[in-house]
Amino acid sequence: MRPISGRTGLLGVIGDPIGHTLSPVMHNAAIAELGLDLVYLPFPVAPENLAAALQGFAGIGLLGFSVTIPHKQAIMPLLDEVSAVAQAIGAVNTVCRTGRGWSGTNTDAEGFLAPLLPLKRDWRQATAVILGNGGAARAVVAGCAQLGFGQIQLVGRSPEKLAAFRQSWPALSSLSVHPWENLAELLANAALVVNSTPIGMSPQSEASPLRPAELQQIQPETIVYDLIYSPRPTQLLQQAALQGAVTIDGLEMLVQQGAIALTLWIHQPASVEVMRQSLLAHFAQKS
Repeated sequence: MRPISGRTGLLGVIGDPIGHTLSPVMHNAAIAELGLDLVYLPFPVAPENLAAALQGFAGIGLLGFSVTIPHKQAIMPLLDEVSAVAQAIGAVNTVCRTGRGWSGTNTDAEGFLAPLLPLKRDWRQATAVILGNGGAARAVVAGCAQLGFGQIQLVGRSPEKLAAFRQSWPALSSLSVHPWENLAELLANAALVVNSTPIGMSPQSEASPLRPAELQQIQPETIVYDLIYSPRPTQLLQQAALQGAVTIDGLEMLVQQGAIALTLWIHQPASVEVMRQSLLAHFAQKS
């Protein structure tokens, strides 16, 4: 990283909690590789402080920032403009400062697809089961729809939030919503299971969104995809591997969506490989 001076431009990520984030590791590595006078910082922002944070960011000239849990949906009405893709998904994960103010978009769906597309599977008769109904789940639904899944089954704990989620996708006939109590029976037929909840994220790394009885329903060769990237692997992926499942963690999604976002901020290509290797080196140091 280049020395920070009074001319150094600022980028960052907001969330609550934010202590677990590895976005600064990969973004600052890519920035250093390009020799740019920028720094990417984590900003803890509680939900009640979100509007104030945006005003503060404008005041200090922040160039752009990433958005993570729990702000991906809440930030949308606070922005000056929202891209068509973010409106379709219903969540924002990347914000840029423009001449018109704060502009939000979503790079999560493209990042989510990155490790699945090389598999070249025919998903038209397959079922995807998605755990959670927040902003990340919306990107997963969009990605599964793009892959052509025959059924997309979303599981959550709040009937009201589930109903609102389904109503927000009126044209997606493959999407259905289900209470968490139905999860075990849904998992038995799933070709893809995606955890979009924060359950199992560091520092609560011993937690898993699936109980033992639910885990037993996962079939061999089912793909279990945990959007969490720290710890690596998560408890869920360790358990799923013992069931014979194919496991994917959130590292590649993090890298791919981050590279797209950084490219938007700096107006030149960011190195996916530099970002990926910086994270792999980070995990190697931790092990």
